[in-house]
Amino acid sequence: MTRRPTLIVFTREPVPGETKSRLIPRLGAKNAAALAHAFTLDALAKAQNLEVPIVIAGSAHDGTRRSGYFRTLARRFDAKLVDQGGGNLGARMARALAPLCDAGAVLIGTDTPSLPSQLLAQNVALLRRTRVVLGPSLDGGYYLVGVRGPLPDIFRGLRWGGTQVLAETIRRLKRLRIPHALGPSWYDVDRWSDLMLLAAHLSLHADSGGPRFSRKPIRRSANPSRNLHPCPATAHLLARLGLLSS
Repeated sequence: MTRRPTLIVFTREPVPGETKSRLIPRLGAKNAAALAHAFTLDALAKAQNLEVPIVIAGSAHDGTRRSGYFRTLARRFDAKLVDQGGGNLGARMARALAPLCDAGAVLIGTDTPSLPSQLLAQNVALLRRTRVVLGPSLDGGYYLVGVRGPLPDIFRGLRWGGTQVLAETIRRLKRLRIPHALGPSWYDVDRWSDLMLLAAHLSLHADSGGPRFSRKPIRRSANPSRNLHPCPATAHLLARLGLLSS
C-alpha cells in the first residue's frame, strides 16, 4: 500500500513590519501581517482537506516550537511543527524536505492563496507517478515542490526570487536524469499588483457562481473533493479592507 505523502506548509510568523514588506506601503504593517496570517490559514485548510499528514515548517524569532502562534496553528490543524532553521531559501526547503521525502513529501508556500484545492490535490497525485513535481508560478519560480525518494541536489546556488528559478531547476533535474512533472501553473501574491489580481480573481469567482466565503470558522470538510472557496480567510480580510465586496 502506497503511503500518503506529507504536505509541508512553509511559512513564517506574521510579525508586523517583517512580513509582506512589499505591501506595507499600501496596507500598513499590521494589515500586511494580517494578510500573511490569512494566507497561512488558507494554505493549512487546503492541506487539511487533503487528509494527509501536515507539517508546518515555520520561522519565528524564538523558534517555531516555542512560538505561541505556531503552537496554536499546530493544534488547530493537527500538524507537526519543525523549524526552517537558517540559510537561504533553498537550504531551508531542503532541511524541511530531507527527513520526509523518502516516503514522499510536498512542500508548498503560502503566497498562492487562491490556488484551488483540486489543483493542490492534482500536484500531490502527480507525485505518485514520478520522483519530483514542480508547481510553476507565473513569475518564473515555483510555488510547490514534491519529492519522492532521495532528495536531489537542486536547491543550491540558485538566485532565489529571480525569473529563472524554475527553468534552472528543470535543467538540473534533466542533467541528473531524474523523472519529473510539472503541475498546474498559478500566480503568487507578493506585490500590490498581485493583490489587485487576487481581488479581481475572487470577485470574478463569486460573480460566476463559485462558492462565496463564509464568516464561520474554517473546518475540515466531510467531503474534501467538494468545491470549497479557495481562500475564505483571505477573502474575509480583503473584504474588511475594502478590497473585495462580500
